Amino acid sequence: MSKSVFYHAGCPVCVSAEHEIINLVGSENVEVVHIGETRSRIEEAETAGVKSVPALVTPLGNVLHINYGASIDEVKG
Repeated sequence: MSKSVFYHAGCPVCVSAEHEIINLVGSENVEVVHIGETRSRIEEAETAGVKSVPALVTPLGNVLHINYGASIDEVKG
């Protein structure tokens, strides 16, 4: 099984969701991408279908938008 990818922007909502996701699926099963710091991965997130963060992209390509921290457009600034 390939890893899920968890995209976030570092806000409190995102950080809380990151901890919950890691607790649920294990750190070995998820790649965490802070797109506020790694801005080069914003386009990758958009291509995957991420509309807002925090969001989890599953190995099958499903996008699970979790709560609402910020839209991708807000992150892009």
